[in-house]
Amino acid sequence: MTQGRPLLNRRFAEFGTTIFAEMSALAVRTGSINLGQGFPDTDGPEEIREAAVRALREGKGNQYPPGPGVPELRSAISEHQQRFYGVLLDPDTEVLVTAGATEAIAATMLALLEPGDEVIAFEPFYDSYAACIAMADAKRVPLTLRAPSFRPNLDELRTKITPRTRLLLLNTPHNPTGMVLTAEEQSAIAALAIEHDLLVVTDEVYEHLVYEGTHRPIAALPGMRERTVTIGSAGKTFSFTGWKVGWVTANGPLVSAVRTAKQYLTYVSAGPFQYAIAEALRLPDSYFDSFRANLRRKRNLLGDGLRAAGFEVYQPEGTYFITTDITSFGEKDAYAFCRALPERCGVVAIPNSVFYDDLDAGRSQVRFTFCKRDDVLQEAVSRLRRLAS
Repeated sequence: MTQGRPLLNRRFAEFGTTIFAEMSALAVRTGSINLGQGFPDTDGPEEIREAAVRALREGKGNQYPPGPGVPELRSAISEHQQRFYGVLLDPDTEVLVTAGATEAIAATMLALLEPGDEVIAFEPFYDSYAACIAMADAKRVPLTLRAPSFRPNLDELRTKITPRTRLLLLNTPHNPTGMVLTAEEQSAIAALAIEHDLLVVTDEVYEHLVYEGTHRPIAALPGMRERTVTIGSAGKTFSFTGWKVGWVTANGPLVSAVRTAKQYLTYVSAGPFQYAIAEALRLPDSYFDSFRANLRRKRNLLGDGLRAAGFEVYQPEGTYFITTDITSFGEKDAYAFCRALPERCGVVAIPNSVFYDDLDAGRSQVRFTFCKRDDVLQEAVSRLRRLAS
């Protein structure tokens, strides 16, 4: 306390240590298998790792790279969006490289929101959304996705739009539920955004991890190009989460606004890694196809094991997370369940309840990640079966 005032800014009063840090520390302390935090336990393609080494040795990015990102990466991002989605971008004015998607979200919220603005976001929401909206002194308005399908109620979405609504914050494929927006849902959301002149910010970091359905950026829909900020990241697609290379794509005025905020956050980052990710984005289709097929197989491996252990499993359409329900164990509190799980069977998971404002909606849900080696998943499944005995 200083002069009778709390040290922590009021906007962060509800935030403490992230659930990921808490549960990962619990995994280390108990020697448990960590199926909580979503990071792979193997590196991505060897040729991309070698590309980073080559950039380091050639002095590429060892000093401050350009603020918007190195030209090679901005061009590769532009080519990627055209190659997969037919979206044309000017790499000089419509692409911005960031320190992962986390900074992209923060810079976008800070740039586009004024105090008191309302942001409608899918609930459960990734925890940084709430923190970034709070940093901008705006108000989050949850649209709750409910089990078992976790589909957005578009009639409810319409009722939540008020004169204070500034933007819609989308996440598809959706973390933690694995829901992937359909073409019909995207069209309906786009129509509402246009009708009410709203901005749309869409987090698409799991774009290449869709197992059912098809991912398509909402920015590609008619009337959405000028009002949409699309956020992408290399970490999930190429299994180099520690490199923290993300990006924002949008029309020139929106990118300029986000860049103005971003330059006072990290300024620049990940210089040599930017050159490597430029090469990664140009990998052949076979890489993306095999990567997706491998994660689909891991999803099925863990999902089958969780069912055998007694969990109700909500099959994800995308991402590398599985949401489950623990009611079948006679349990109702996911947080207490996850705190006790390491001692019970040596596995760490994440309680979905921390991603909800409506605590009852997610109180009994637990999230597991399957982006791990097969032997790790098999051992975790073996341990989890102790719950059913």
